[in-house]
Amino acid sequence: MPIRSPRGRAAAYRSLWQWPLHSPLRLVGTVVVVLVLAAGVSWAATSGRSSAPSAPGQNTSGPSTSDGRPATAGSPSVLPPVVPLNPTTLPLTAAPQAALAAASSWASAWVDHPAGTTTEQWLARLRPWTTDEYLGVLGSVDPGNVPASTVTGPPEATRVSPASVQVKVPTDTITLILLVVDDGSGWRVADSDEG
Repeated sequence: MPIRSPRGRAAAYRSLWQWPLHSPLRLVGTVVVVLVLAAGVSWAATSGRSSAPSAPGQNTSGPSTSDGRPATAGSPSVLPPVVPLNPTTLPLTAAPQAALAAASSWASAWVDHPAGTTTEQWLARLRPWTTDEYLGVLGSVDPGNVPASTVTGPPEATRVSPASVQVKVPTDTITLILLVVDDGSGWRVADSDEG
């Protein structure tokens, strides 16, 4: 007999989902049946894909290497090996004088922080020789925490690339290691560290 009232339909649905909860044995049996059905559906889906006929002209002998030989267990079947990146380096004598001058000017401005200098004043002196990105980083520095007070020697290139130079600048307390880059508008310091 068909269920015609909403209360009857709700009662029928409620009895269906409550049936497994009447006893632990029913619950375990229901879980097992659901898992078996899910595994069967999964197996049918994967076996259906692997037994699908291949398109004409498609290689059905398995994965192969880029030269057409069958791939073995030890060879990659997806991508060829990647050539390692070797950045272009130039001799130290090829360091642009403009990059060394920017490093020297930046270091002189970096150590120039008399008592009472605000961060804004210090940054204004560094701005002409600093990238905008690095100025944002330096904005969190208190000039009073800068350990050096004078530059004690000329800048010296330690690594040279076409668009960047790593420069060492000695001060009275530490040696600055500066990364000077050509940002299109001139040579600017993009990073600094202690050496």
